Amino acid sequence: MKYPKKTIYVSSFSKLPTGIPSESVYKSLDVGLIINMETGIIENASVTLLTDIAAEFLRDIIVGFNLKEDDLESLFDEIKTRYHGSAQKAIIVAIKKVVEKYEVLMTEE
Repeated sequence: MKYPKKTIYVSSFSKLPTGIPSESVYKSLDVGLIINMETGIIENASVTLLTDIAAEFLRDIIVGFNLKEDDLESLFDEIKTRYHGSAQKAIIVAIKKVVEKYEVLMTEE
């Protein structure tokens, strides 16, 4: 997939809970988002999780979310409601960090 020039890739990480399988492999969880700078819509997402199905499920929740128009807490509520993996809190923390970076980048534009 080729992304238009109006998109940016922003990533961040958070610490995984000790003792879960992903932690023994990755140590931290990385979330990367491809965001359309004009619309604020998340066009794609990556999450470093041990199983492809978990990453795919989270991508399905995250992609299409509009950072300019939607309340970020609604995204977190959906993750809390639908994703019940051990890394839930780490995922939310990493997304918050990504959004903070995105907001800084948008003020620099």
